Amino acid sequence: MTAAPETVTDGPDPVALPERSRLTFSLDADVCVVGAGLAGLTIALEAAKRGASVAVLEGRHVGWNASGNQIGAVMPGFGLPLDDLIARVGLEDARELWTLSQQGAEYVRANATEERMPGIALSEGALQVSNVDVGDRLIARLQMLGEDFDTEVEGWQIDRVRDVLKTKRYFHGVYYPKAFQIDGRKYLHGLAALARQAGVRIFEDTPLVSFDAAGIRKRIVTPSARLRASHIVLAGNIHLGAPALRLAQTLLRVWRYAAVTEPLGERLAEAMTFQGSVTDTDGIDHFRIVEGDRLMWSSPETTWAARPQRCAGAIARRIRTVFPTLGKVAISETFGGAVGQTVHGMPQVGQIRPGLWVASGFGRQGLNTTAMAGQLIATGMLDGDERWRLFSPFELVWAGGRTGRIAGHAIGVWDRQSSAVAGALARYREGAKAREQIREIRLAEANRQAGTRGPRPPSRSTGGESSGG
Repeated sequence: MTAAPETVTDGPDPVALPERSRLTFSLDADVCVVGAGLAGLTIALEAAKRGASVAVLEGRHVGWNASGNQIGAVMPGFGLPLDDLIARVGLEDARELWTLSQQGAEYVRANATEERMPGIALSEGALQVSNVDVGDRLIARLQMLGEDFDTEVEGWQIDRVRDVLKTKRYFHGVYYPKAFQIDGRKYLHGLAALARQAGVRIFEDTPLVSFDAAGIRKRIVTPSARLRASHIVLAGNIHLGAPALRLAQTLLRVWRYAAVTEPLGERLAEAMTFQGSVTDTDGIDHFRIVEGDRLMWSSPETTWAARPQRCAGAIARRIRTVFPTLGKVAISETFGGAVGQTVHGMPQVGQIRPGLWVASGFGRQGLNTTAMAGQLIATGMLDGDERWRLFSPFELVWAGGRTGRIAGHAIGVWDRQSSAVAGALARYREGAKAREQIREIRLAEANRQAGTRGPRPPSRSTGGESSGG
């Protein structure tokens, strides 16, 4: 299967690009990238910008899996919580890694312009909301992000969160004004077009059969042709299969599904006015407004594959649970894909052996880390940049195979149930506190009214007491 011709606007005149096709002839290149997802295309584009000849091998078609089925949120950070990152590598290295993630986000912003990618629909701001009352921890998190990690953030109190999200499910929030969101599919295909324009040759329907990374010139075998390259980059994530089985087995397969509602009209404005992306601190819900009056909603993940259409009802029910005022919502589109999640929660970025590189395990980390990895590997291969070594502490760890998937599913269910219980308890406590305040107000009012009437006169005695001797 081949894709239709692509058009990129890079200046006043659009440039028509030729179709991509299957590799059917022997080829020599400086760099061979396996996998035409977000990370692989970024690596290819950045390597080509540095003068390298680049071939990309894709077993199906560009962005067929998770890279072409994401909701397009871009913000700094990793899947591993910041406190855990500091505990693992220390404050200084954690700062450097965080800076790299910020640079990855800005890389996406620089490319995701209407001039380069028409219809990219960039909107600003992201809000992380808590399912429980975390007022005490909010200040410490804001100070750490702002002072130690040079990140522009704002702390939102409960009233401000609920002013833009008309639901009692959320409490405090952390607002990232420099985060943004885009049309993820348009970005992916725009990235492919930019890479092709830079001279990258992208071959679809060309799976990797085997490779030999020994020697200066590596050898790659596909069903119809052979290829030689100085560098091989494995960016195929969980779909590398037998040719890189050891690498594939370090990733837990996680499926994430999302849906877009039918137009909701004025109902949506009555439930939500925040125009950026929203995610809860437990990673259960991730949503944003698209096309003015629709919701794009990503629901809990699973370690088992399912048809995206089967998730429509569950996502619609979840939307109604969070925003009861919306009532019943209709779903117009569902989509999803499988990602690779590492045991330690950080992406796998770097050189396995001389000339053999890996870019995988991006899990739920979003667009910023794939862009970051693309830059690091391209500069590592061609410029001698060794910042990729910051990821060395996060080695390849076996994900447990089928047992790991079962355990991952059980942990996911437990986390969601624990979050639901904690949220329900937090809302109960909030209600109880509000009821207690109402009782105190009523009691104070009753005491005030009793005071304004003055002291009650003493009652007359009706007993047999006499007034004299």
